Amino acid sequence: MQLWNQQSGDYETVCRIINQIVNTYPFFQCSSYGKSLCGRNLLMLSYTGKIEPNRQRILFAGAFHGMEWITTLILLHFVQRLCAAAHRNKPLQGKDAQKALEHSGLVIVPCVNPDGVEIQINGAQSAGTYADLVQKISKGDTIHWQSNARGVDINHNFNAYWHKLRAMEICDGINGPAMTRFGGMYPQSEPESKYLVTLTEKYQFRCVLAFHSQGEEIYYGFDDYVPPESHKIAQKLANASGYLLSKPEGLASYGGYKDWFICRFRRPGFTIEIGKGTNPLSISQFDEIYEKIEPMLIEALYSC
Repeated sequence: MQLWNQQSGDYETVCRIINQIVNTYPFFQCSSYGKSLCGRNLLMLSYTGKIEPNRQRILFAGAFHGMEWITTLILLHFVQRLCAAAHRNKPLQGKDAQKALEHSGLVIVPCVNPDGVEIQINGAQSAGTYADLVQKISKGDTIHWQSNARGVDINHNFNAYWHKLRAMEICDGINGPAMTRFGGMYPQSEPESKYLVTLTEKYQFRCVLAFHSQGEEIYYGFDDYVPPESHKIAQKLANASGYLLSKPEGLASYGGYKDWFICRFRRPGFTIEIGKGTNPLSISQFDEIYEKIEPMLIEALYSC
């Protein structure tokens, strides 16, 4: 199946694609690392084959925001192509696919915020017991919904200068549940962020890449701190994709998953802003986005 023929990254479609991957390639398995606010499984794909000794795994994670579900399809398509190349003992982007898996021990969380994606695609009724809240917040228009079902922006909900971010939100008039940018009442208040933190603590990843849209930019530090090797790796990712190295500003500066990872582990973490345009990016842009980003993804498995 070609992912660019899919119309959206809704939960049913994502589950179907994941099932196809694990049924075709037994060296990847799917498991749930928790449940969303609405009870949807938080799914992860992990490589189960041989991993180089004493190597911690790498994580790719997408769809922190409801509008940004195209990141989920990008990651799943990459897994399909990487698995196919490894299965046939073929290279991907000129690099040995099997060695990339053994070196990285790749773990993928294709959709961090499945409730938010469902709300954005299918409307407030997708939020179950939170449907009335979503309806009230969105006034019936969920096309620009980014948050989870409780109106909390997951990528503002991590414990990385969260209190500084909360003060900035208040100054901007963000005082409660919203379609975007409300970081919750305290860090990791939401199951989607809490379970991702637990997963990260369990695996102690040596590097993480968090995928968002849009801008064709790479963020690789947090506040004034840049982990050792991060700039070198970021430059390789930029060279592979043509994306620009950048630094987030304003409300995007704190509270994100990449920010928390860097604070917690002092290891390389990256936010990748894929594509260009206005969110939600159209599925018609899939081919163009994927063509630019695949060299970056395979480079990350070798360089991180």
